[in-house]
Amino acid sequence: MDVVIQAAILGIVQGLTEFLPISSTAHLILVPQFLGWDNSFITSAAFDVMLHMGTLAALLIYFWRDLWRLLKAWLASIRDRAIGSDRDRKLAWLLFISVIPGALLGALGESFFDTFFRQPSTIIYIAGLLVIGALLLGLAELVGRRNREMPDMAWRDALIIGLAQALALFPGISRSGITIGAGLFVGLKREAAARFSFLMATPIILGAGLWKGRELFGGGLAAGDALPLVVGLVAAAISGLLAIAFLLSYLRRRSMFIFIAYRFILAALIVLFVLTR
Repeated sequence: MDVVIQAAILGIVQGLTEFLPISSTAHLILVPQFLGWDNSFITSAAFDVMLHMGTLAALLIYFWRDLWRLLKAWLASIRDRAIGSDRDRKLAWLLFISVIPGALLGALGESFFDTFFRQPSTIIYIAGLLVIGALLLGLAELVGRRNREMPDMAWRDALIIGLAQALALFPGISRSGITIGAGLFVGLKREAAARFSFLMATPIILGAGLWKGRELFGGGLAAGDALPLVVGLVAAAISGLLAIAFLLSYLRRRSMFIFIAYRFILAALIVLFVLTR
């Protein structure tokens, strides 16, 4: 299969699975292995992170008003050295706090997360992580009170969700899944938990993209890699926009048990793949 088509497929997969609670990193590792793709560029961790920049574009397009308002509020709080009763200033700092754990773990464990789970011999661990993530999400659905909105959050809530986001570095856990689940654990309504999850994704994806971009572009792109990269980014942005709109609408009326079921099915398929290859 042409590498450009492969990049487009991976872009679509990234856009959908970044925001649906089913783990984008796991899918970006599994799809090439399931389909026998071996192009070293599109199966690299750096390419995966750059596809995340496509989903960053989706976030910026969908939430630009919220993000611009929060950025101004954050800068104003620094200027005035005060948060006061301003809800936007408070939310901006809650988002800032939530990013710190993931950024620290990502920096410390970059080499491990970039290589360990991409080996054919270790993808079985992804099946286990998918199941663990499903169980945590199911527990959150069962015990979460779902009676709070984002303005009701406290610093402790943001830290808990931030610590949960750090766990999403393990493929199969799912960044959106674990952070939405953590939001439910601290009492947020489903849509509020998803909205906070998406807003907090913006700085973490931007930081990871800039960090990995230096690796990808530092030595210059190889001949023929630019087109697949652009195609993958565009595909991720379009499918990401659709996924954001779909999930926010879906969670207003429904639970996440359909995604939990999907995670169990995918875990079973991984086990079957490992046993039969």
